[in-house]
Amino acid sequence: MTTAQTTELDVQPTPLALLLLGREADPKSERGVECPGDLPSPSDPDLVARARAAKEKLGDKVFVLGHHYQRDEVIQFADVTGDSFKLARDAAARPEAEYIVFCGVHFMAESADILTSDDQKVVLPDLAAGCSMADMATAEQVAECWDVLTEAGIAEQVVPVSYMNSSADIKAFTGKHGGTICTSSNAQKALEWAFEQGEPNSTKVLFLPDQHLGRNTAVRDMGMSLEDCVVYNPHKPNGGLTADQLRAAKMILWRGHCSVHGRFSLESVEDVRARIPGVNVLVHPECKHEVVAAADYVGSTEYIIKALEAAPAGSKWAIGTELNLVRRLANRFAPEGKEIVFLDKTVCFCSTMNRIDLPHLVWALESLAEGNLVNRIEVDKETEAFAKLALERMLALP
Repeated sequence: MTTAQTTELDVQPTPLALLLLGREADPKSERGVECPGDLPSPSDPDLVARARAAKEKLGDKVFVLGHHYQRDEVIQFADVTGDSFKLARDAAARPEAEYIVFCGVHFMAESADILTSDDQKVVLPDLAAGCSMADMATAEQVAECWDVLTEAGIAEQVVPVSYMNSSADIKAFTGKHGGTICTSSNAQKALEWAFEQGEPNSTKVLFLPDQHLGRNTAVRDMGMSLEDCVVYNPHKPNGGLTADQLRAAKMILWRGHCSVHGRFSLESVEDVRARIPGVNVLVHPECKHEVVAAADYVGSTEYIIKALEAAPAGSKWAIGTELNLVRRLANRFAPEGKEIVFLDKTVCFCSTMNRIDLPHLVWALESLAEGNLVNRIEVDKETEAFAKLALERMLALP
């Protein structure tokens, strides 16, 4: 369990004025997605100067991490950018930095705290910056699931594999039960490792918390069938599955998903192909199986960036991932004659990721510069130990 911890410094809560987000929402969207028709307006330009001054005052004491999905006004102050795991490792490689300011969401800051030293303090500029996918699997729900697997007589055959986009509690559960963590880049290697941990024809994987990444990796990349996969729904008795269904399955997929990537549909793919002849459709593996099957290319955030870097001038691309990154890539590669559009006609961004705006970042940096530790994310030692074990298993993957 993680909280904003009180330490010897003067720890302040996020001011109420900074807790408000956005102007409007798409009524068809779930929590975690906002569709106002455009990106949030830039913050007060004076805040740019204040952020620079505070960061300069802190010097090497602060290291700012910026996830790819952050808005431009925030990403400009990042010392490094990347996906969640790359950023957590980058933080661990900077032991001289007393403060790690993570411009991302809660589970990312937890991972950074797990991988950094006890002397380093991880700060999340807005504690309300969560992840709807990570929230779809709680420790209590997963413990109940394990009881269901035990009653079905298969728990000893099950190896948990948890996506990086999960809470520290879920990572700890995974470590405690002999499993590993994966990213969207190494999910296949993680699953191959998991199936090697037991008997070839009886080992099963409990994949948490994103059903789509688990299904797409198993079926698209490893040649399993859709019938090899069942979906465990934590809101139904026994997950909505019979003991026979659990025993027959190879992949037990948790009923979770990314609120942003889940918006992309087969209709989105068909529509963009009709509108833009010759377009290349490139999507993240968190998208639904039918979207992934209809796409030309599928890969992680880092894969998407590298694919566009290598793309020839004049090529056309429809990208199925978070809007801030798509806009940034479109602007970056426009001078090279590459046309890059958002896959969905409805303009949506991750509203929880966008909670980290310039006002929050300035408040956090200025507070640290004044000696006040704010919004610290600290994972308790027992949770950290088991979560780190699961992460280390991932690091040991070939």
